[in-house]
Amino acid sequence: MGDPIRILHVVVNMNRGGAETLLMNLYRNMDRSKVQFDFLTSKVGAYDAEIIEMGGIIHRIPYVSDIGHTKYIQALDQFFLTYPNYKIVHAHMDKMSGFVLRSAKKAGAPIRIAHSHNTSSEGGIAAKIYKWVAGTFIASCATHFLACSNKAAQWLFANKENKVVILKNGIESDKFAYSPEVREQVRRELNIPSACYVVGHVGRFAHQKNHSFLIDIFVQLNQEQPDTVLVLAGDGPLRPEIEKKVKALQLQSKVKFLGVRSDVTRLLQAFDMFVFPSLHEGLPVTLIEAQGAGLPCLISDEITQEVDMGINLVERLSLGDKLLWVDRMKSVIARKLPRQIPALSLSNKGYDIKNTAAWTEGFYLGISR
Repeated sequence: MGDPIRILHVVVNMNRGGAETLLMNLYRNMDRSKVQFDFLTSKVGAYDAEIIEMGGIIHRIPYVSDIGHTKYIQALDQFFLTYPNYKIVHAHMDKMSGFVLRSAKKAGAPIRIAHSHNTSSEGGIAAKIYKWVAGTFIASCATHFLACSNKAAQWLFANKENKVVILKNGIESDKFAYSPEVREQVRRELNIPSACYVVGHVGRFAHQKNHSFLIDIFVQLNQEQPDTVLVLAGDGPLRPEIEKKVKALQLQSKVKFLGVRSDVTRLLQAFDMFVFPSLHEGLPVTLIEAQGAGLPCLISDEITQEVDMGINLVERLSLGDKLLWVDRMKSVIARKLPRQIPALSLSNKGYDIKNTAAWTEGFYLGISR
């Protein structure tokens, strides 16, 4: 038995985003005597310490937004020439993966995986054009194509869909099972009375997550049902703007901003409903987690149908009709659903991380032979 094969994952940073959390879930559940993960990042991340603890190596090069295109490409080229031992390069940067895989190909890395986690690019016009250019290199520079959903595959790999492997975003399902004790405990920590009805959201404060819409529908709900509270976990560039909006509406006592949390498994226990009005998504891990915790989820119909695990918890609604959202929220509250979910529903749908990790391990070992 030789050394494990080392997979190089390329991300901007290892913070608690969806793709990064999936990577960590896979990493924790892999046989690390066979497969080890290393990371090429540009910024410090929340998971760095845990990665090092598990035997992973974190490499860093400055990001394009800090040093400009030419120097960024030079840094990528230089990196792959310096570390020719990485046979498998796995890029998670959506369209930006094109530049990464082009450099890896130039340096002779034999296996180059592009992984799509989204269905649209973030940023202004210039950023989108730049990313589009980067994306044009994916088809010729990737040897394998992975995506978290069919929609994410179509977006990043147009005309290559027949070659794409769907890797479902698995979660550690036993950690999410509903617990009334944990629920009470978390509610005490957050100073939320047990009679309160908690509408929850987990996600970065970025345009894509549509927080402004969420506040609009919550105001309406809270006027009609004052015992409701909105809990927002996450951080990001738009947080100050949303906090200002909440103040202007005099809702400070009803909306809680928790910042980035490492205990989402616990938080979900304290919620009663999950509302997720995103403008676009790949396949949000948080929605799988919310269903794993037995939460009714109201989500925008921009999000792929594949996220619905078929246990009657997900309802997709149009973003064009705010009153419809308020109405559906009221009927979910009135329904008072029990929080137990069928035991095997996650693994039957392919969302249990143990299966996903075993599959991924086999995939890496198979392609590296």
